[in-house]
Amino acid sequence: MITNETINRAIDYILRHINEELSVDDVASHCHFSRYYFGRMFKEETGESVYAFIRRLKLEQSAFRLKVEPDRAVTDIGYEFGYSPSNYSWMFRQQYQTTPVHFRRNCFQATLRHPFMHMEPEENDAAKGERDSTCCAGDRMESFEECSKKIEIRTLPDYFVLYERRIGSYHQLSGQWQDFMEKYRAYVTDDTKYFERTFDDPAITRSDRCLYDICMSVDRAAGLENTCTIEGGKCAVYAYKGLGKYIYAAYQTIFNIWLPRVPYALDYRSGFDIYHMVDSGSGYMELDICLPLQ
Repeated sequence: MITNETINRAIDYILRHINEELSVDDVASHCHFSRYYFGRMFKEETGESVYAFIRRLKLEQSAFRLKVEPDRAVTDIGYEFGYSPSNYSWMFRQQYQTTPVHFRRNCFQATLRHPFMHMEPEENDAAKGERDSTCCAGDRMESFEECSKKIEIRTLPDYFVLYERRIGSYHQLSGQWQDFMEKYRAYVTDDTKYFERTFDDPAITRSDRCLYDICMSVDRAAGLENTCTIEGGKCAVYAYKGLGKYIYAAYQTIFNIWLPRVPYALDYRSGFDIYHMVDSGSGYMELDICLPLQ
């Protein structure tokens, strides 16, 4: 968990400016520290240098755009993140061992091969139909039509939240939520909402480098330190109902099937989930997947 508020402010600044020219000096200056001192502090908290962190996020975000904007020119995406065509191809290959063109061509199959895509053994049609009626995409990707029925374009409010930020694997998420709920139960009211804010696509980001926030709404008057505002605005809101292990399939349906076929473009605000119900025994949950739109 990243507990240093200066580093969290730095990460927020990097995320807001990830598709702009961004240097280590820019980030250090924003946090009012010298480049040397800030760089040492950042690496102690995150395990990466500031430069390596910025470079990795730029390449991850560009790879994500290659995936969800299949009709957009590779060179245009590279330019957006500050790379000339030759430099972009070289840097991309260093991180992903493939070119941007080949990555785009193979990203759908890579999504299906990911360990988070839980493919179950073949079942008879009756059993499969019964499960699919209650469990999101089940063990498969939904069709465009199935996905569209669950999505509404809505304008959401901003949410003031208490948060804890982590860089790591989603495999630990369940235990982290339990610890979080126990730690802050004194601030829970009947109006409390729970959020998970995500900053990457686990099909693209290395499993131990995923960046995410666990959050709950709180009253500003509580005077807590680790707070922030989740920005709302125009969002595609997907109503998920099903087992937690199938959330990845729902996200990937939106990324690979729905987004490339609709007249909407993702904004650079962070996406987030709003939890409505979680059954810790069965793993069943109901939540809204909220993806910001331009």
